[in-house]
Amino acid sequence: MSDLFSLNGRVAVVTGGAGQLGGEIARGFAEHGAKVAIFDIAVEDADRGVRSFRVDVTDRDAIERATNAVTEAWGTPHVLVNAAALDSPPDAPAEEAGPFEHYPISSFDQVMGVNVKGTLLACQVIGARMAEEGRGSIVNISSVYGMLSPVQELYDFRRQKGEEFFKPVAYSVSKSALYNLTRYLATYWAKSGVRVNTLTLAGVWNDQPQEFLDAYTARMPLGRMADAREVVGPVVFLASDASSYVTGANVVADGGWSAW
Repeated sequence: MSDLFSLNGRVAVVTGGAGQLGGEIARGFAEHGAKVAIFDIAVEDADRGVRSFRVDVTDRDAIERATNAVTEAWGTPHVLVNAAALDSPPDAPAEEAGPFEHYPISSFDQVMGVNVKGTLLACQVIGARMAEEGRGSIVNISSVYGMLSPVQELYDFRRQKGEEFFKPVAYSVSKSALYNLTRYLATYWAKSGVRVNTLTLAGVWNDQPQEFLDAYTARMPLGRMADAREVVGPVVFLASDASSYVTGANVVADGGWSAW
């Protein structure tokens, strides 16, 4: 059974691979035998088996250039994980987290540009090459805030301090858009052997304010936020032959958040 989850000989691209989640996914893929290329605007020293490319995912030419370099070095990618994303954290500044009626359109455009346009462009460039090869797996990383409305009460600690705070709208809209992009591409490329799925996550611990953590974990059935490392298993499943009959699906790994 362990062979089903092997990524030996596979080439994987992880957008946003310099971030918390993307970095764990890239390391996890390398540990499972894949050659991994990180596409990110931040380029850091990569772990063994991982190469980094400076890529703005909203720039199709940049994606093309990096993909050409990966293909020349290792061959056409087998796996694409779209993990690049922008969000407003619980301690975001006031201009990002005021009432919906006054949410800055410039912020909306920026979030949608990375989270939706960036995912679409990576799929266009890399997914097309996978389809030409007759194989591939694409995993789009989404959020419970794409399936469900944010629980604004989690941010009461900000309001109790006299601040005006609401979880902004753009992140939810952008992550919701990924579900139908996934379904569209899953059916579009099905006969070309390219599988496309969404992985939906809940909150991942990243040293958030304690007041937020207390409110969040009180609502979470498992009673804690996810550790970033816990994302690796579901992504390896979707990338590997273990999920060979899974496409167009939304795999939810949210600690039970959406079960209430």
